[in-house]
Amino acid sequence: MARVVITGGSGFLGSHLCAAFLERGDEVVAVDNFLSGSPDNVAHLQGDASFRLIEADVIDGIPVDGPVDVVMHFASPASPNPGSDKGYLAHPLATLKVGSIGTHNALELARVNDARFMVASTSEVYGDPLVHPQQETYWGNVNPIGPRSVYDEAKRYAEAVTMSYHREFGTDIRILRIFNTYGPAMAPDDGRVVSNFICQAIEGKPITIYGDGSQTRSFCFVEDEVAGILALLDGSIIGPCNIGNDREFTMLELAQLVLEVTGSSSELVFEPLPEDDPTQRCPDLTVARGELGWEPKIPLREGLERTVPHFRKVLGLDA
Repeated sequence: MARVVITGGSGFLGSHLCAAFLERGDEVVAVDNFLSGSPDNVAHLQGDASFRLIEADVIDGIPVDGPVDVVMHFASPASPNPGSDKGYLAHPLATLKVGSIGTHNALELARVNDARFMVASTSEVYGDPLVHPQQETYWGNVNPIGPRSVYDEAKRYAEAVTMSYHREFGTDIRILRIFNTYGPAMAPDDGRVVSNFICQAIEGKPITIYGDGSQTRSFCFVEDEVAGILALLDGSIIGPCNIGNDREFTMLELAQLVLEVTGSSSELVFEPLPEDDPTQRCPDLTVARGELGWEPKIPLREGLERTVPHFRKVLGLDA
């Protein structure tokens, strides 16, 4: 049994990781300031004696006493939604600080405990990629002063300081690059395209497509993503390693599939493409398949069918 600290543990992905570690028989300490996460996401775990939730901002420190075996640094706003008060556009400085100061604090916790450390990086480090699909060896095409840069550069710095701890102190690290992930526990105002489309469809609102809908993304169901994360944590490579789904869909294809799964008759409306929005995003999974023996298994339609009831419930539409 390991003692695992998960920053951002009440967030969408963090809450699923908490449950996964508990299922493995580990002790879990989740640390979160609830800026973008919610204690509701881990309410079902509160009765487990092996689970503890601490309200704290990792920028100020990580108040965890006792031995620690694993540190999973997943704290950060992640929503690109300009209208969300939980997204990184609403909290640019906090996003930069959690990627810099917060990562330092999480690394220090790992270093003093001789613990294994994983940093949750992102496909956003590739920016609007000029290489497709994106391999871990690609350095990216990021606008360092664009509106999305507060998230992109925070994660790029987090990777750099994590690698520096490995080189200078010998810290046992894992660098994870997460691609689009979706599933239950996402917030309705998450701002990512899957949650946007589902919520608009089940509420009978027009589905908003930015640009002409030809831009592509790949979508990994959270159950697959968590399995890939654990495979990287338990494996022998330090990364960086892409974990996501390499099946691409255009935004129009996704919208049509959401309409079919929800049975909605919502119309499609088109809006201008946001600044620095990438036209393509898809992981090369050669490393994950070859080094970890992992690949995604759940098709997009099945994942959407398992996600829609969550949004119906949180929006009060499940009657």
